[in-house]
Amino acid sequence: MTTGPNIALLGDERGHRSHQELNALVPRLAEELGVSAAWLPTDSRFDVTAFDGVWLVPGSPYADDEAVIDALHEVRKGGVPFLGTCGGMQYAVMEFLRFELGQVATHAESDGERDDNAVIALACSLYGKASTVTPVAGSRFAGWSPEPFEGMHFCNYAASPDSVAALATAGVVVGATGDEAGAEVLEFPDHPFYVASMFQPHIGASAGAPIHPLIRAFVSAVHASRR
Repeated sequence: MTTGPNIALLGDERGHRSHQELNALVPRLAEELGVSAAWLPTDSRFDVTAFDGVWLVPGSPYADDEAVIDALHEVRKGGVPFLGTCGGMQYAVMEFLRFELGQVATHAESDGERDDNAVIALACSLYGKASTVTPVAGSRFAGWSPEPFEGMHFCNYAASPDSVAALATAGVVVGATGDEAGAEVLEFPDHPFYVASMFQPHIGASAGAPIHPLIRAFVSAVHASRR
């Protein structure tokens, strides 16, 4: 008997609200979308190639930041369907800048404020706040979620404008924007599904909110890759 696709929730479970909502989403992913999902701690020796999809979940800094960066490189080059949210987006930005553009690409939270920060502190914290996310016409994200909506955030950091500009020059597409977070969604090139968001699409799972179109698109890519 064959089993359905499996997704790694790459991150370190710490019990805060975002992780509680992820845990509430896991059984719904199985029941409604036919995929299993399990935590994959970053402080263990892990193999992302053992999974059909990888979701780098919120909760940075991670227990092993460099292992996460290396895993993202393997996922991106290997064509494994990938979703990164909040910290997951920030680390996806750093990985691409380092490996594709040769930048040092540090993170202000874990490395301190430096000239080579690719991820910087937000002028106004979005921790525990809802903010309008506006899809960009013509992007893949707009095809999944065409109308502006209120997205929940638990973040104090975001990719710098200079980093987003460098990514765009290299072919990364800004799929959605926000007044406070800047780039809300990034779609990375030359990959079946490598998408990251600042807003957290799983918030509301515990209250029975519909599974967000971004998550549905990710799971569809996982199924397609498995086939």
